[in-house]
Amino acid sequence: MVLLSLYTGMRRGEVFNLKWTDINFERHLLTVQGGGAKSGKTRHIPLNDNALQLLKDWQAQCNRSIELVFTNKDGQKFDHIKTSWKGVLKKAEIRDFRWHDLRHTFASWLVMESVDLNTVRELLGHSELQMTLRYAHLAPEHKAQAVGRLSF
Repeated sequence: MVLLSLYTGMRRGEVFNLKWTDINFERHLLTVQGGGAKSGKTRHIPLNDNALQLLKDWQAQCNRSIELVFTNKDGQKFDHIKTSWKGVLKKAEIRDFRWHDLRHTFASWLVMESVDLNTVRELLGHSELQMTLRYAHLAPEHKAQAVGRLSF
């Protein structure tokens, strides 16, 4: 779930609601259904090779009779993952990091790869560009490289 959020910018709740029928493996496309999206609008997210392989590998080990991609130990939809998330962060020695920060990382990575802000906005499902700007933080190294390109 963590990697999928990182590779797609999906919100935690969107990952919880994801069904196998929302994934088109042939077209490398994932659909976030409007009913499970914060905005209430359906959006389509292209899957990079890492996300596609992750989902194929996950599907190979899942119970195919369950429509949800990720389920709790009882085969039901997650309503939270607080204990697991805290455990992962502790083991990785990461502090002050929320699940939603994965979305910020996704947006920042796109911007640092010169993806235009409108495309980032659409991938995140934002209606306003102002919200996207709050997500697209640049790494200090990226800023230094940008300034280093100047030569007069």
